[in-house]
Amino acid sequence: MSPLLGRRRDADAEATRAAVAAYIDTFGEEPGWLDFGRFGPMGRAALDEEAGLRHVLEHVRFGALAVTDGQHERVKRAVAAVTGFRPDQVVFQPNTTQALTHATYGVTGDIALSLGEFPALPFAVQRASEVLKVGAPRWLSTDHGRVTPGNLRDQLDSRVAAVAVSLVDYRTGYLADLDGIRQVIGDRLLIVDAMQGFGVVDAPLHLADVVAAGGQKWVRAGWGTGFLALSDRALERLTPVWSGWTGTDSPTQPMDEVLPPARGAAAFQLTNGDPVAQARLAAALEQLADLGVDLVQEKVASTVSRIIDLADEHGIPIASPRAEDERAGIVVLDPGADRLTALTAALHNHGISATTRDGRVRLSPHASTSEETLEMLASALVSFATTSPL
Repeated sequence: MSPLLGRRRDADAEATRAAVAAYIDTFGEEPGWLDFGRFGPMGRAALDEEAGLRHVLEHVRFGALAVTDGQHERVKRAVAAVTGFRPDQVVFQPNTTQALTHATYGVTGDIALSLGEFPALPFAVQRASEVLKVGAPRWLSTDHGRVTPGNLRDQLDSRVAAVAVSLVDYRTGYLADLDGIRQVIGDRLLIVDAMQGFGVVDAPLHLADVVAAGGQKWVRAGWGTGFLALSDRALERLTPVWSGWTGTDSPTQPMDEVLPPARGAAAFQLTNGDPVAQARLAAALEQLADLGVDLVQEKVASTVSRIIDLADEHGIPIASPRAEDERAGIVVLDPGADRLTALTAALHNHGISATTRDGRVRLSPHASTSEETLEMLASALVSFATTSPL
């Protein structure tokens, strides 16, 4: 390597470190928060947008509402920049569940999915089947909770019109192989609940036909922020069952007539969205796009590895994937039924926020997870390891 090339690489590496550090500096959660899989403390970008629009809405000077009217187009562009979809294929939603309901109610045919998915998916598919009677859920057998191309292949037939899967499984932390699943299911619709991976995994979301996610976790935009992204194939096949007065092709408010649904993604909405929520989500995603999801993923992967090492050091079994290509930002500890209470107590006593569910403990860090937080976790695990089994 020439000295000049070496200096350029060093400069690029230093610029990358500075960019990541600047991104991290916009977050201010207290040490001990390892529960981003539940909620991501809001960042400065989202909070500043909220504060600015609250000021506008408080005073509403002449022409002030123009800034709120433009937030829907802004958030569509921001989602598109991170997902790989076009802005016209995106529609704002108040949450992931409503987005998934829009999509699953629109499918004609059976939908294959695991009953172990986060309840938003199974409930939406089952309710659609009961009400519309144009398809049924196909409950998949999984590999210890993981939907993989291999176990999916032999469970599909001609009546399955769509396959629904989580980008990251909320129980196991498993990162779905979207590329492999896409190849296996062929021309069927691929519906992805991206909630537990959106903003922290640089995944090929463009391979999906339906992507639904929210901004309250890894994106750190707060509650009330979500979206639905639909491929052209999805728009051709899905029926906009749940379409409201803003979901038409009319450039103005429909008056004295009920117009048909729009021909694009806009059909999958009920009414105008909250412009403050749209601005929060847009600002958070613009910040994320400027840095790059891949750099966030790299930082989180390093922290996840350190958490796994800590668990190994203290003999705590890991129920989530260890391989980087199969994991995202979730580490699942499985201490055993007789030791679960002791572990949760140790975490609580050392100020660690985590989720306990189904006899396991889920730890979920982010790029901003600090050294102090990891030291607090290490102390908690030392305390746990030195307690006597019941």
